[in-house]
This record gives sequence, structure tokens and C-alpha cells, in this order.
Amino acid sequence: MGKLVRLELFNFKSYKGHQTIDFGDSYFTSIIGPNGSGKSNCMDAISFVLGIKSSQLRSASLRDLIYRGRVLRTDIAAAQAAAGDSLTQTDGNDDEGDLDTLRSSRNDPKTAWVMAVYENDEGEQQWKRAITAAGASEYKINGRTVTAAQYNAALQAENILIKARNFLVFQGDVEAIASQQPKDLTRLIEQISGSLEYKVEYDQLKIEAEKAAELANNNLNRRRAINAEIKQYQEQKKEAENYALKIEERDRAIVSHVLWKLYHFQKAIEHNKSEIEREQAEIKEVKRTYEKYEQKLEDARRSQAKVMKSIFQTEKAIKNTEKAMEEKATSLVPVDEKISIASKKLKNYATRIKEIERDKESETARVEQLRKDLNMVEKAQKKFEAEQQRLAEQTGAALSDADLAEYNKLRERVNTKVASKQIEIENYSRQQKTDEEACNGLKSKVETTQYSLSKLRGELSSMKERRDQLNAQIAQVTQDLDDKKKEYNAVMSERVWQKNKHKELEEKLAECAAKLLEVDDGRQQNQRQIQMRETISTLKRIFPGVKGRISDLCKPKLKKYNDAVSTVLGRHFDAIVVDTDQTAKDCIDYLRQQKLGQATFYPLETIQIKPINSNLKGMHRNMRMAIDTIDYDASVERAMQHACGNSIVCDDLAVAKYICFEKGVEVRAVTLDGTIIHKGGLMTGGYVSGKGQRRFEDQEVEALRRLKDNLLAQIEALPNKSNRKGVQEETLYAEFTGLEQQLEYLRNELTMLQRELNAKEKEVAHTEKHLNTLLPKQQQAEASLSSLQEKLSKLQEVVYAVEDEVFADFCQRLNYDNIRTYEQRQGTLQAENAQKKLEFARQRSKLESQLAFETQRLGSTKDRIELLENNAKRDQATINDLEAEKEQIQAEMDVLSAELEVVREELTAKQADAEKHATKVNEIRREVSKRNEELKAVLKRITELEADIERNSAGRYGILRRCKLEGIKIPLAEDSQSLEQLPIEDTLAQEDEDPEAMDIDEDPTSSAISPVTVQDYGIEVDFDELDDEFKESAEENVEEHLLEKIKLLSSDLERMAPNMKAIDRLEGVEARLQEVDAEFEKSRREAKAAKDKFQAVKDKRSRLFTKAFEHISEQIKAVYKELTKSSAESVGGQASLDTEENNEPYLEGIKYHVIPPSKRFRDMEHLSGGEKTMAALALLFAVHSFQPSPFFVLDEVDAALDNANVTRIKEYIRRHAGPGFQFVVISLKVGLFQGSHSLVGIYRDQTECSSRCLTLDLRKYVEA
Repeated sequence: MGKLVRLELFNFKSYKGHQTIDFGDSYFTSIIGPNGSGKSNCMDAISFVLGIKSSQLRSASLRDLIYRGRVLRTDIAAAQAAAGDSLTQTDGNDDEGDLDTLRSSRNDPKTAWVMAVYENDEGEQQWKRAITAAGASEYKINGRTVTAAQYNAALQAENILIKARNFLVFQGDVEAIASQQPKDLTRLIEQISGSLEYKVEYDQLKIEAEKAAELANNNLNRRRAINAEIKQYQEQKKEAENYALKIEERDRAIVSHVLWKLYHFQKAIEHNKSEIEREQAEIKEVKRTYEKYEQKLEDARRSQAKVMKSIFQTEKAIKNTEKAMEEKATSLVPVDEKISIASKKLKNYATRIKEIERDKESETARVEQLRKDLNMVEKAQKKFEAEQQRLAEQTGAALSDADLAEYNKLRERVNTKVASKQIEIENYSRQQKTDEEACNGLKSKVETTQYSLSKLRGELSSMKERRDQLNAQIAQVTQDLDDKKKEYNAVMSERVWQKNKHKELEEKLAECAAKLLEVDDGRQQNQRQIQMRETISTLKRIFPGVKGRISDLCKPKLKKYNDAVSTVLGRHFDAIVVDTDQTAKDCIDYLRQQKLGQATFYPLETIQIKPINSNLKGMHRNMRMAIDTIDYDASVERAMQHACGNSIVCDDLAVAKYICFEKGVEVRAVTLDGTIIHKGGLMTGGYVSGKGQRRFEDQEVEALRRLKDNLLAQIEALPNKSNRKGVQEETLYAEFTGLEQQLEYLRNELTMLQRELNAKEKEVAHTEKHLNTLLPKQQQAEASLSSLQEKLSKLQEVVYAVEDEVFADFCQRLNYDNIRTYEQRQGTLQAENAQKKLEFARQRSKLESQLAFETQRLGSTKDRIELLENNAKRDQATINDLEAEKEQIQAEMDVLSAELEVVREELTAKQADAEKHATKVNEIRREVSKRNEELKAVLKRITELEADIERNSAGRYGILRRCKLEGIKIPLAEDSQSLEQLPIEDTLAQEDEDPEAMDIDEDPTSSAISPVTVQDYGIEVDFDELDDEFKESAEENVEEHLLEKIKLLSSDLERMAPNMKAIDRLEGVEARLQEVDAEFEKSRREAKAAKDKFQAVKDKRSRLFTKAFEHISEQIKAVYKELTKSSAESVGGQASLDTEENNEPYLEGIKYHVIPPSKRFRDMEHLSGGEKTMAALALLFAVHSFQPSPFFVLDEVDAALDNANVTRIKEYIRRHAGPGFQFVVISLKVGLFQGSHSLVGIYRDQTECSSRCLTLDLRKYVEA
């Protein structure tokens, strides 16, 4: 390893001509010097000669690095005059053109170079970099011209890395290095390790490897898809072979299931017939005292209705009182909001006053400071005048007495010859002095006015920015206010709509309640009917296929048909309509499990209906088909046809007798009053207490009850049931009011600011006008002074000629060029004194102008404080008024609350009375229900048995019909009819004997129930093939087992559906597989090759980076500990480098953490400036230790360090400075450079306008 011996510069930056900076044989050199002397230019010279770009050397181009002489304004003016340019020209030439012209006229150098003399084991090496006249770089090594690449290679051979800059640290880079991002630190280590050179190749090979792998995966997926397709065709071939066997097995399972269902249908029908015969023998109930209790119930309900009406009126009064209270409570919201806004404004005023008070204090301090500065200037002026007086007294003449006498004699001769000229010169001199004072005064006024104008413009700009901010805030608040208005109007409209809706619903509810009271919705509604309604509602909810009861699904077209239709429907009245027999079965299972009783179900899919006899239509004008007297939905038409059959409705008994007896038509005829003529001629009739009509009236009552429940649900669903404003509306109103007040406040502030802005603009305009007035006066005075000086110069030349003639021998004897040289020496002190007085006058005038401006601004600040205090008093008075208004509203609410309490007590008493009436009504209703309980129970059991028979019969028919339609071959007895004889559209009901004659629900005393018969169509099934275990068990699990078996076989058949084209397609797919295999092998080889190339570059990059990182990570611990260790902290601090990615750490960032001595862990940005500097230096020294350059240049890295840390840095450098590690440090800290081996002092030679250097070896001096 070598060292930097010296640095030679030629016309580089501030170094004029050839300069040599000698580092000698020391390994720790400090470069010191005052600010501006050229220390940093020395750093730039080292950077320049070692290949750093000019843009990093505080310059825009290489030519800016060439030495330039000092350029004065007078020199620029002279250069312009020489070029023929006008002094008043404002366009066409800028300052740079003037400087170029001046440099051309002054013959400034056009080239520069820096040479570093480096000594290593091979001897002395000379590295030279020059700037040519064309502004380009030229590189030389040992006097031989080389290229930039060869130059950089030579430096790199000595471990001087230009890109990594491992040999220097610029001023201000230390803290940036400590605070740099993790990825920046990663890039630094990559540059040091050399792994960065492989980054481009790494990224390119990675993309190629990923593309090759993706192509290989695509081909692999294609091959897998084709293999799967081949496998699928092979499996389809096997499935086709088992398809036929599965079909046979499924057909056998279907026959077993059909036989099992038919067997148990037949068994259930026979059992139910025996049960009906037993129940018919038990009907012996008689009608009891039902009418008496019914009348009592009517009277009790009327009394209850009167009490409920009174309660309704009381509740209405309570709602009105609550509404008034809510309106009062709502009116409190804006009052509270106004109080809150006013309080916030008071706080804002207080905060603003504090801020302005701080401004006032700062302005007061500035006024005091200006006064102190003015006093200091006056004192300095007095001191200078006294000093000049003393110097004038000490200065004496240099001539002898004889020479002085001769001088006086010759001066009298000159005065005699040029007496008239002297008088003119004195007059012109006095006038010149007067004009100079006037020019200086105008110049001082112009400067003062310009300073005031600058201040005013700054304030005007700040006020305009504030105005723009206020306009933006006003626009935003206006937008927010519009949005809040829309939102508030929407919420208020919603509340009004809810109020109107609530009122409308309450009116409808009152009307519905009145109707219910009139028709008495609870009459004869026993517990069974209520339970039936609830059961049907539950079934509808659980099973979507449930349509409802026959009585609910139809309605007489005219009210006069109520009794007739009710009689026609008979036992079908409460039957339930469903979509399929499976739904009916599910409903029956549910009723059985929940123990909810029995019900009859009509499946629309399998129900048998009898065709309508078209001959009956139009037979008599007072007769019509029963099916034509009801309204129903088309989806339940089959159920209605089954229930009504061919029954007819006649207006009276005479029409019915005419059709049945005279015409001889075998049909069931029902009159409007409920009289029945059966097909066999049997007649049924009499008084049934209007029950038939009431069954359909019950539908209307039920509709009213549903309407009531729906209205109550809608009322409950309304978000706000009163006129009271909701929380959202109150909040929106408060926000809306607050935004209005905020907008008003902002507009007032904007108005006040605009006034101040207008006043300030007027003041600026006045100041500009005043300045424009002063500038011409100044120019006129300067022109007049210039003319006077020209006249004075001409007169002076005449006098000078006479003086030269008279004093010629005198000056020659005393070795003076002329007599004016002697006199000028004597007058220098007076001229300097006059110039100094003029400067004092200018400073005093400037300070007085600033003092006047700051005093005026301080007064304006006091006025602003007074205005804010007045506003605060006004808002406090507003708060007091609002508090009084709030108390008044609260008192009114207390009065309304007391009234509401009284009305509520009245309501409680009336509700207690209503409860008594309701108890009485319920007791009578229970007595009425009890009288019908026994009769209903017997009728219910018979109805359920009949329904069960019909259901089983319909189920048997449905199975037989299915066998006929689907071609299922079931075994039949020898004497049985064929399935072909089974009618598809027949009915199960018997026409010869009508069972409905005994099942009139309106008359519980009727016991005429016909025997039940079932139509079997002469078909008798042979059940010998059915297994005994299936005959004995009717459990659901048996059917589930059979159905599951059929389902499994059917699903197997569906899955096994053979594909007859599978064999042909298999050959084509195998051919495609060979092509894809070839493409896959090719892409796999290419992917492997790309992956191997990428892995090789990745391993090389990882190896280089890991080697550098591990070395630096290990070194930084020892370096930081050594830098921070002291007598008080013997252990020192801790430092570490952590990677975010372990596999490829150069892809992510590296985090640098340090823990200073006796402190806890904190992020780097939370450390102090000194701690950051120590951390950065530790990192730099650790990085430098990996591939150390022979020397290390540091530019004022100790700027942020205290004396203790500076001492630690000094001791560290002294310990490590030596062969192979040379330190060159630019520093202003005594604690650092006094411990160096040698000093290089940089100073400024004002005569030559150049930087100079001195070298001092401190090792020659021993500490005392």
C-alpha cells in the first residue's frame, strides 16, 4: 500500500498559477484555514484528480473549475465601455456576458490541471487530470496520456474506487450516510463488494429463467391435461359395459318400492274404515246453551269497546303533550350549538390574542434592538472621530525646515499665478461637496424606501396568501354547508314523511279496529281454529309447496252465495292444498312429530278430478255451476274442481226440485239458504245459526286481523314514531348551524383582511410612487455631480501644469514625481476620515428608517389586539343571552312534563278498567268454547279418518297411474283388471252415495254420515313377490332404504352414461400427446439451462456481497465500540447491521442500528447530531476496512461533534494512521488538528487573489 505524497495544482479554482500542497511522510495530515481561504477547494482538487465528476464539485461544468481573478463592478463597467455597450442597457447582455468579456480583456487562464503524486512499493506515481481549452478532461499517468477507462483502472488497482468513493467524505455527507435508507446502504455495500457489476446480468437472466420455467410449466400442464383426457376415455369404455346391468337392477328396485307402497296403502284404508264405523256409533251430543253465552259475549264486547275508545282519546292527548315537549327539546339544540360555537370563538380569540401578543413582543424586541444598534453606530462614530483626531496630531511633515520654507515660497508663487483658477476650483469643490452630500442623502432615502417597500411587499404577499386560504376555506365550508343542507332537508323530509305515514297508518288502524269491534272478530273462534291457522302458517313457512286451506284460497263472487258455497265445500272446507304428494307426506310427518293433530291434504300433482258436465250449464237461468260461483287462483284450479265437482247452486228450493225431480238430473243441488238435494233424492236443511255464512265472514274478519297486524308491524317498523327530531337530524342541524356561523366568521375575517389588504396595497403604491420620484432625482443629482467633476478636472489640469513648472526643481531634488504626490500623502488621512463619516451617516439613516417602520408596525399590532378583545366581549354577551333563553325553554318543558304526568295517571286508571272488561270477555269466551269441544272432537276424528282414507286412496291411484304412464310392470291377481283399464282423469269420490250429507260443519247435531267406499277400478295387485319383511314394516326407514337404493342406482346410471365416441377420440388424443411430449422435453432443457446460468450469476453476486457484508458487519461492532469508548464508558456503544432478506440480501435493504453508551435502543433518526456523526464515521471506517484505499480524505466531519467526541476521533485516527492507511482531514476543531502529525495551512493572498498553503510537521515539536 502506498501514500499520497503531495498535490500539485495549476489554475484550479481559487489556486492561481502553480501551487504545491505537500503532505510529506506523515500519515495524519490536517488541512486548516479560515473560511473562504480554499480548504474545500483543496478537497475538490483531490476529488477532481481522482476522477470525480464536475457536477459533484460544486460546479456546473469543467470550465467553472478554472481559476478566475476577482471581478469588481468597476471592472465590469470598464469592460462594457471597452466593448461599446451602454451602461443603461437592460436587455441583450447579462452579467455572465460581462464576466466573459472581462476575462477576455484580463487574459484569464483557459486551462487548469491537478496532479497527485502517489508513492508505493514500485516508486513514485504521478496521476494528472487536466482541463483543456475546449472544456474537456485529459488524463495522464506518469506523463503518458491515457483514456478515462485506463485512468480509472489504474486507480482501482490501488483500491481507489471512484463509484464507491471509498477514499473521501464530502462536507455534509456524514449525517446523510447515517440517515440513509436501508436500500441506499445496500447499494453502498454492493458498490464496495463489486456485486453491483452483476446486477444487470442478474436481472436479465432472472427474467429469461422465469420465462423458460413458465413455458415448461405450460407444456407440462398441457401434457397432464391430455393424459387426463385419455384416462377419461378409457374409464368411459368400462362404464358402458356395466350400464345394462345397472338398468335391470334399478327396475327391480322400483317394482319392490311400488309394491311396498301399494300394500301399505291398502292396509291403511281397511284400518281407517273400521275406525270410522266405531266413531259413528259415539255421536250422541246435543246442542246446549250456546246462544245464551253468545249474547252475554256480545254485551261484554260492546262495553269493552267504549272503554277502549276512551283510552284511545287519552293516548292521543299524551302524544300531543309529548310532541310539544319534543319540540321544546328540539329548540334547545340550536341554542346549545350557538353557545358552543360562541365559546369556541372565544377560545379562538384568546388563542389569536396570545399569538399576536407574541408578535408584539418580538416587534418590541426588534424596536429595542434597532435603538441599541443606532446608539452603537453613534458611539462608534464618536470613537472614530476621536481616533482620527489623535492620528492627525501625531502625523507631522517629513520635510526639513529649509525645504518646508522653500515649499511655502513656491506654493505662494503658484497661488499667485493660478489665483483665479484656484478660486473657481474652491467654488466648484464646495459645490461638489454639497452635491455629494445631496446624492448621498438621496441614495440613503432610496435605500430606506426600497427596504420599506420590500417589507411591505412581503407583508402584502403574506396577506394575499391568507386571503387565498380564507377563500379556499369559504369555498370548502360553502360546499359542506350545501351538502349539509341537502342532507338535512332529506332527513327532515324523511321525518315528515314518516310522520304523515304514521298518521295515515294510525287512521287505518283505528278504522280497522272499529270494524273488528263491529263484527266481533272473536265470535265462536275456538281453540281448534286458532291452532289450525297457526299450524297452516307454520307449514307455509317450512314447506314452500303448501298453498293453504280451500276456504282461504277461494271466495264467493257474491255475498249471497256464502251459505251455498260453504255447504257445497262441506268436508273439503278445511282441506289443505299442496303441490306434490311428497310435500303432503312431509307435512303429515311434521304434524305427527309436533303432535299438532291431523289434516287432509290435496296434492295438485296427483289429485283426481271429475270432468265438468257441460250439459248442466244453461239448464235454468236461476241455476249455475258451483265452480262458477267462486273466485280462485288458476294454480289451484284442480283442487277447486275436485272440491266442487258437478254440484250446482240454485236460487231457491223450487229451482232445485225442478232440476233434480222434474228433469231427473242426478246432481247434487244446493240452494242459497243451504238446503241440499242429494243425488239419491235425500234432502237436508233447516236453521244452522248462520254458521255457513259466518265461515266466509270469518275470512273477512281474518283479513281484517291480518290487516291490523300488518298496520301494527308497519307502525313498529317506522324509525321514528313521533314528530320528535331524531339524533341524526339534530346532529345535522347542529352541524348546519355551526357551518353557517363558521362561514359568517370566515367572511367577516375575509372582509377585515381585504380592508387591510387594500390599505396595504395603497401604502405599497404610495411607497413605489415615492421611490419612482426619488430615483430620477438621484440620477439627476449624479449627472450634475458628474458634470461638475468634469469641469473641476479640467481646471485642476491647468493648475497641475503650473505646479509642475514651478515645483520642477524642488521635486527633482527631493525625488518626488510631482508636488501632488507629497500633498496626497498628507491628505490621505483627511479623505479616509471623510469616507468613514459618510458610511456612519448612511448606517444611521438606514437604522432610523427601519426604527420608524418597526415602530409603526408595533402600533398596528396593538390595534389588532384591541379589536380581538372587543370581539371577545361581544361574544361573551351573546353567550349570556343564549343561557337565559335556554333556562326559559327548560322551565316551559318542566310545566309540560307535569301535565303529562297527570294525563298518564288517568290513562293508567282507564287501562285497569279495560283489563277488567277484557277478563270478563275472555271468561265468557271460554264458556262458549267449552260447549263445542266434545262435538268438535268426534267430528274431527271422523274427518281425519276420512281424509286419511282419501289420501291413501289417492296415493294408491297415483302409484297405479304412475305404473301405467311409466310402464312399470307390477304383478296382478288372476281375476284383476289390466292397468290399461285404469282411467287417467277419474275421481275417487263416489257419486251414488254422497258422504258430504253427513259432514255439514254448520250443524254439529247432524249424525247422517254415509259409509265410505273406495274406487279400486277392478285392479287387484298380487303381493306374493313382496318380501315378508317389507309387509311387516311400514316404517319410513324402509321406504328410505328402497328410495336410496333406487337413487343410488339411478345416479350410477347417470354417471355411467356411455360415450360412444370415446374410442375414436382416444386415438386422436394419443397422437397429440406425442407432439406435446416433444415440446415439453425441449422447453424443460431450455429452462434448466436458463436456471443454471441465472444460478451461477446469483451465486457469484451473493458470494461477493456476503463477503463484504460479513466483514463490514463484524468490523463495525469493534469500530463503533472503539469510537465511543471512554474512561467513563469503558465498554463503549453497540452497532449492528441487519438484513431484511437472508437468501438474497442485496434485493432488500440493510438496517443500521447503534446504541450509544448508557442509552437505550432508538431509531437512527431519533439520535442527536453528534451521535449520528459518530455512527456514520464508524460505518465509513468499517466500509473502508473491506477494500481500504491507501488514503482517506475527510472534509469537516467533526462539525457536529463536541470536544469529547472530537478527541475520540482524533485518538482513533492516531491509532490507525500508518503505512497503508493515510488520513487527510479538513477541520476547524483545535481538538482534532492539534493531534495530527502535520498541518497544511491554507490562507488567502489578497494581493494575488489566490489561495496559498504552508506545511508544518508537528512531530518536530515536543509537548511541554
